[in-house]
Amino acid sequence: MKLPLFPLRSIFYPGETVPLHIFEDRYKQLINDCREEALTFGIPVFFNNTMTFGTEIQLVEVVNTYAGGEMDVVGVGRQIFKIDTFADKFNGRLYPGGEVTFLDMENDADLHARRVVYRKIQELYDLMEIEFPEKPLDKFNSYAFAHKMGLSFEQEFNLLQIAKESDRLHFLNRHLDETIAVLHKLKRTRGAIEMNGHFRNFDPLDFGDFKI
Repeated sequence: MKLPLFPLRSIFYPGETVPLHIFEDRYKQLINDCREEALTFGIPVFFNNTMTFGTEIQLVEVVNTYAGGEMDVVGVGRQIFKIDTFADKFNGRLYPGGEVTFLDMENDADLHARRVVYRKIQELYDLMEIEFPEKPLDKFNSYAFAHKMGLSFEQEFNLLQIAKESDRLHFLNRHLDETIAVLHKLKRTRGAIEMNGHFRNFDPLDFGDFKI
């Protein structure tokens, strides 16, 4: 499939709200074409000087249009794609585009797998003393907290490329286990530091049967 492209150093997941400020002429043209022709466009991730994967975006609303033609727009993430070809000018337009292949996504995770990851995210927020934004478990998936659980940019990009929901949850589960273990260690260290210099009660030892 051919798709207009808007490369960014940003990662968006399916179902995610995508707010964009449009100020370059080529992308003003892209947004106007999407409005007039009901087109979707892709945001490929520019990472390590390459573009290999990205997310298809459905334009939802042009929120503001300014005197100079700049726009604030809102879209929503749809499908993940892999770039097959790239052209700096797409079909004679100012903006780039290319041929893409959509990943064959599988929603194969069971309720137990989702519950395990969900509860570990809750534990992470508790350890960090951050209010947890409750979400119904039946609405929860691997993308729900992907930007809010301490993943590096590279990890977020790796998550984008995983087609199976069960594999994505396994990926997040491993990250959460590692992060939670570090936070528990830091909490113990903090407790030890805070106790240093304070009077403490020590249990007396019974040396009645002690021998050298």
